[in-house]
Amino acid sequence: MNKKVAFYTLGCKLNYSETSAIGRMFTNAGYQTVEFTDNPDVYVINTCSVTENADKKCKKIVKEALKISPNAYVTIVGCYAQLKPQEIAEIPGVDMVLGAAEKFQLVDFITDLTKQPKTLVYNQPVSEANQFVSSYSFGDRTRTFLKVQDGCDYSCSFCTIPLARGASRSDTIESAVAQAREIAASGVKEIVLTGVNLGDFGIRNGQREDRFFDLVKALDEVEGIDRFRISSIEPNLLTDDIIEFVATSKRFVPHFHIPLQSGCNKILSLMRRRYRRELYADRVAKIKQLMPDCCIGVDVIVGFPGETREDFIDTYNFLNDLDISYLHVFTYSERENTPAAEMAGSVPGSTRADRSKMLHILSDKKRRAFYESQIGKTDEVLFEGDNKEGFMHGFTRNYVKVKAKFDPVLVNELKAVKLTAIGADGDVEITEGEEILVH
Repeated sequence: MNKKVAFYTLGCKLNYSETSAIGRMFTNAGYQTVEFTDNPDVYVINTCSVTENADKKCKKIVKEALKISPNAYVTIVGCYAQLKPQEIAEIPGVDMVLGAAEKFQLVDFITDLTKQPKTLVYNQPVSEANQFVSSYSFGDRTRTFLKVQDGCDYSCSFCTIPLARGASRSDTIESAVAQAREIAASGVKEIVLTGVNLGDFGIRNGQREDRFFDLVKALDEVEGIDRFRISSIEPNLLTDDIIEFVATSKRFVPHFHIPLQSGCNKILSLMRRRYRRELYADRVAKIKQLMPDCCIGVDVIVGFPGETREDFIDTYNFLNDLDISYLHVFTYSERENTPAAEMAGSVPGSTRADRSKMLHILSDKKRRAFYESQIGKTDEVLFEGDNKEGFMHGFTRNYVKVKAKFDPVLVNELKAVKLTAIGADGDVEITEGEEILVH
C-alpha cells in the first residue's frame, strides 16, 4: 500500500499554491494524498509567520496531528521554518524542518520515515533561496492560485518576508502562460495571480527582463480561462497601463487589492513604504474613472509604533473618504529582526484592538455600500462547490459574493444572474437568468 501524506497550509494564497506543488511531487513519488484526519504516514505543515498568532497555530496543528496519527512523520516548511528553525525543532513531535531553499526538495529529504531522537533541520541562509519554483493550487477550489513571482526587494520596516523568502525573482512569461493553459485544460475557469510582490514581476537572476504588464497582456490571450484576478499589487507598481488594460480586457476582471497599510504619511514614512497617500488616492480615482463598478480591497495595519490617536484618525478619515469596497485589517505585531520592533512609541494592545474594531466596522459599511451599488445589475457568477444549509455561493467578476439554492449542476459554472437584494447574512441574493453559460 502507498504511504499516505496529508497537508496543512497556514497563511497566504502563495502558500496554498506551493503546498499543491509539493503535493504533486509526493504523488509523483508514489504517495497517496489524504485528509488531515485520515491517519497519514506523513504530515507536511506549510507555515506563515506574518503574525505571532501564526507561530502559535503551527504548534497547535502539530499537537492535533499527533493525536490523530501518533507515529506520523511531521515535517514543517514555510516562512516560520526559515525564520525560526530551531524554535520549531523544539516542538515535541516535529521530525524535520526545511528552509526556503530546501522545501521543494522535501520528497528527496524524506528518505525513510524512521523517527530520529533529534529533529532534522535543513536550513540554508535565505540568500540561497534564489531559484524560482513555479507552482499552482489545484483540486480544492473553483479557482486556482498561480504563483508567478516570489521574494521581495523592498525593505518595509515591519516585514519579515524578505528574511523568510529572499530576493525578488519571477517565472518567465512563457512558463506562466504554459501553466495557465495547463490549468485551463483541467477545467478551472478562474486563475488568481499570486506573488510576494506581484507587481515586481520580471526579475530573473537579479536582472529585470520583463514587466508585470507584459505578463498581463500575454495571459489575456490564453484560451479556456474565463477570468484572471490580480491578488494584490503595490500602489506604486499599479501603473496606468495596467489599469487601462484591465478596463478593456477580455479576461482580467475589475477587481484590485491594493495594500495601503496606513493613510497617514508620517506612518507610511516610518513603515518605509514607497509611496504616499496622495499616490494611493490617485490610483483609486483612476480605477473608478475607467471602471466605476470595480471592486477595490485595501490592506491596512493599525497600532504601528508611533501611531498616535491623531494619526489613526487621519487614516480612518482617509479610508472613509475613499471609494473602496472592503478592508483587510491587520493589528501590528512585533517581529524579531525588523526595524519596527525597535521603534519607540509602542501602542498598547487594548488601543490596537480598539482601532482594529473601528476599521472592521468601517469595512463592513464599505462592503455593504459597494454591494448596494450593484443591486439591480446583471452579472455572471462563478459558482463554487460549497453547500451550506442548502445554499451555494459564488462571485461576480467584481467580487460580489452571491448565494443561491444549491444545485450541483452549477458547480464551477458561470451563470448570468440579476443581483436583487442583500440578505440578512450580508451576501447578495439573486434572480436567476434564463441562460446558464457553460464554457
